[in-house]
Amino acid sequence: MTRIIAGFAGSLSLAVPRSGTRPTSDRVREAIFSALEARGGLGGTRVLDLYAGSGALGLEAASRGAATVTLVEKNAAAARIARQNAGVIEKAFQKAARSAAPDARPRIGVSVAAVQSYLRAQPVVPGAGFDVVLIDPPYDLPDEELAEALAAVTPLLAPDAVVLVERSSRSPEPTWPAGLELDRSKSYGETVLWWASPA
Repeated sequence: MTRIIAGFAGSLSLAVPRSGTRPTSDRVREAIFSALEARGGLGGTRVLDLYAGSGALGLEAASRGAATVTLVEKNAAAARIARQNAGVIEKAFQKAARSAAPDARPRIGVSVAAVQSYLRAQPVVPGAGFDVVLIDPPYDLPDEELAEALAAVTPLLAPDAVVLVERSSRSPEPTWPAGLELDRSKSYGETVLWWASPA
């Protein structure tokens, strides 16, 4: 089991697939979301969680105020669990915000698709797009596939977007496409977080 750290669903437990995914540790998730809060928070943002697994990263964003969260996971069993977890978050919102405006409820969608297929199908809307993209692929994902995903997501970003890539400390720095540049990186034991934004 893993849990939501903060926000209206703070401390709620989430289900995780029995195999095939590697949930982000609480310590690393806290570092991710502390950094996002320091950038101005998640209120009203559009969040894309690629290689979502159980959906813990995207659902943490929903708990902290994201307006829309899209979880993309190609494994059908993992996507089923992500959908179940999204239902838990939606119920938590109903309990926590009985007096809130209906449009304050986060809209959470789960797409059962390969990352490249999902990204290729999205329209490019100049001046709009995703505000936060969370990319936590399996550590054995080939570097070339990660580079392709980064290139495909870049046209879908809002002008002030932030892109987070979580990788093994044994993996090289991601290959950043034209239009996306590295801001910083930080290690947490076996994990490295890479932060990038539109150039």
